[in-house]
Amino acid sequence: MGFFGFLILGLLAGAIAKLILPGKQGGGWFVTLLLGIVGALLGGWLGGLIFNVNLNEFFSLSTWLLAIGGSLIVLLIYGALVGRKGAKR
Repeated sequence: MGFFGFLILGLLAGAIAKLILPGKQGGGWFVTLLLGIVGALLGGWLGGLIFNVNLNEFFSLSTWLLAIGGSLIVLLIYGALVGRKGAKR
């Protein structure tokens, strides 16, 4: 998959993960893009380790599921970190 394909995958996976998770997650489209890309990387890495699957094709169902799953994990971690910072004020 090319660089721009991976950016689009990360953006969409991050947006879908934000829709799936309840509550208000901060950040705009740029944070969504970054978290989605990190999530797609994490999902691809975990998919390679656990299921022996990697993010090769843009239109593959396994690619999307791994990217969205990774984005969910990253969003949960991000929400926990940002939630703690907001509670200290």
